[in-house]
Amino acid sequence: MKKIILIMSIAVGIYACSGNAAKQGETAQQSTTESGNPSYDPERGTGKFTKVEIPATLDKTLADAGNKVYDVKCSSCHKLTTEKLVGPGWSGVTSRHKPEWIMNFVTNTDEMLQKDSKAQAMLEICLVRMPNQNLTDEDARNVYEFMRKNDGVK
Repeated sequence: MKKIILIMSIAVGIYACSGNAAKQGETAQQSTTESGNPSYDPERGTGKFTKVEIPATLDKTLADAGNKVYDVKCSSCHKLTTEKLVGPGWSGVTSRHKPEWIMNFVTNTDEMLQKDSKAQAMLEICLVRMPNQNLTDEDARNVYEFMRKNDGVK
């Protein structure tokens, strides 16, 4: 068992030091669409959410709906504190990432893990890929509002 852990640690270390993730991120950021706009924005990630309007105050209805989604699909891997369970803790997540990035990540997990350097860095820490939870756009918005509530937005 110790040998397996040692081998896995060495493999992760070699991969992390190789710079492959950074090179992939640079390539993705340099590509553009036909209109000349960047096809990938590291601030919003990759996915359908390009501009999400978030009010200054919390929408309690959305947050309550997001809490229900969290209880069913997220709580087995994520704590509401900074503590890592299987995945990272959610405390402070809305100050670390833009709403578009979070909503793209939860609805487009596989592509985000392929292209986004921040998502790849979390994967290196957690060592477990987040499974696609098949969240709807509405679920994603509700979960984001629940995250805001968890981060103290009133």
